[in-house]
Amino acid sequence: MIEGKGVRLRAIERSDLPTFVRWLNDPEVIENLDLFVPMSLGQEENWYKRILEKPAEEQPLAIEVKQGEGWKHIGTLAFEGINWHDHSSEIGIAIGEKAYWNKGFGTDALRLLLKYGFETVGLNRIWLRVYEGNERGIHAYMKAGFVHEGIMRQARWKNGKFINMHIMSVLREEWKDQE
Repeated sequence: MIEGKGVRLRAIERSDLPTFVRWLNDPEVIENLDLFVPMSLGQEENWYKRILEKPAEEQPLAIEVKQGEGWKHIGTLAFEGINWHDHSSEIGIAIGEKAYWNKGFGTDALRLLLKYGFETVGLNRIWLRVYEGNERGIHAYMKAGFVHEGIMRQARWKNGKFINMHIMSVLREEWKDQE
């Protein structure tokens, strides 16, 4: 477990798969994700088998928040394709439980992942792609310390039109300055 104040990251379990399927079939949840077709439990089980073959550092983590005496699973995040030569990785995050949107939990989870990435994994640069118009995501990323690097123009076909994709990143030295 990677624990923060009221937020923790834990390994994904097979028992999480029905929750993922529910989230990934909700149009509001996937609006800002790279998903375009409905997801079945069988497809999610195949995905789970594939992620177990990845290095531990690249396996997705569940985001949980403190709820009473227990913990509530609200989302997921992961390093996606660590480049060991350059000490760099893209990340992805999704808060699937809509009741937990706009409450700072995504930002807190990102901060935990940055700490883990820089201090434990040994990364120097952590970056992400975000759709233009995803103001909630951009706000969370900036609060966590990400800075805007550039725009990939008309990089994504979404909802019948081309949209821009923003690139944001945090460098280890910038992250250390924030602590």
